[in-house]
Amino acid sequence: MADKQQAERDGGDGAAVTTGALARRLGVSPTTLRSWDRRYGLGPAVRADGRHRRWSRHDVAMVEDMCRLTATGVPPAEAARIAKRRGRGPAGGPATGAPTPPAPPPTPVRGDRAGGGLPLGDVRQESRGLARAAVRLDAPEVQNRLNALVREHGLTVTWDEVMVPTLRAVGRKWASSGDRYVEVEHLLSWHISTTLRSVPLLVPARPAVDAAPVLLACVPDEQHTLPLEALHAALGERGVPTRMLGAAVPVEALLASVRRVGPVAVVLWSQARSTASVPLAQHLTAMEWGVKGARRSPAVLTAGPGWAGRAVPGLVRCHGLEDAAATLGGLYGDLLEPPSTAARAADR
Repeated sequence: MADKQQAERDGGDGAAVTTGALARRLGVSPTTLRSWDRRYGLGPAVRADGRHRRWSRHDVAMVEDMCRLTATGVPPAEAARIAKRRGRGPAGGPATGAPTPPAPPPTPVRGDRAGGGLPLGDVRQESRGLARAAVRLDAPEVQNRLNALVREHGLTVTWDEVMVPTLRAVGRKWASSGDRYVEVEHLLSWHISTTLRSVPLLVPARPAVDAAPVLLACVPDEQHTLPLEALHAALGERGVPTRMLGAAVPVEALLASVRRVGPVAVVLWSQARSTASVPLAQHLTAMEWGVKGARRSPAVLTAGPGWAGRAVPGLVRCHGLEDAAATLGGLYGDLLEPPSTAARAADR
């Protein structure tokens, strides 16, 4: 009996869902659900009594549709009208065949409103929708949103203006809530990583030039790889050959890789000052290979907040994804084809 009551409270299969349980699932407040019911009639179709609301599966589907529509910029009143038309047929069952309205262009939005309870600050509309989907652990919706954003706006805009702000908001919420929201951060990071590795399938990319590559590595003890994965994808768009070594590369392994590959440049990513190693970076700049009289050494680029305030002669400091990609692309001179009009528009 107790298990059945708990299943009903949590919204088990076939059970009616309470307003509180539905709010937690969607990443919105109970007040928002009550407001949508009061303003737009987007509430439970049937109430067992006058005090307690119970949301059926059809009711839940409508509100989920409302969340998706408002997250893409559809005005709430219009989103409610569409959700009701698609969610309820003449007999209270689900309606089918209603077209989805085109999403309007992205617009900046101030404040945390409808951000799934995350401290988003001043963000684009898409960050709010992504945050809500992540908070309710809606993996298919998170992946679909990320893929669509890269296709429509390009990698750099999506990374700088949607992925990073949402990740930071989740991180702040995690830090202030103990171990709560760690599952949100893990799910969001996983799907961002999946999207970054799928960039060649989502947007046109130029073939990599036949030249020595750029070596991408996290410094020893550094586990944060997403920014390096974003740079790997951005360089791939431009036709820059790369070799990705990933997280926490031991010193010996990094030096051996440089000697074997002979890279044009080495990018060292550090998230925290405790992991940034100036001696390691300086050692890399002093490495040489090749025949006498034509010996070469790599350019060494330091990237990530761990290097902030550490200006070292001979090292190039990168500030952001676009700066790093442009700097590294410039090392190949005329080997890289000029970006197409579409690619330049995506970069902007």
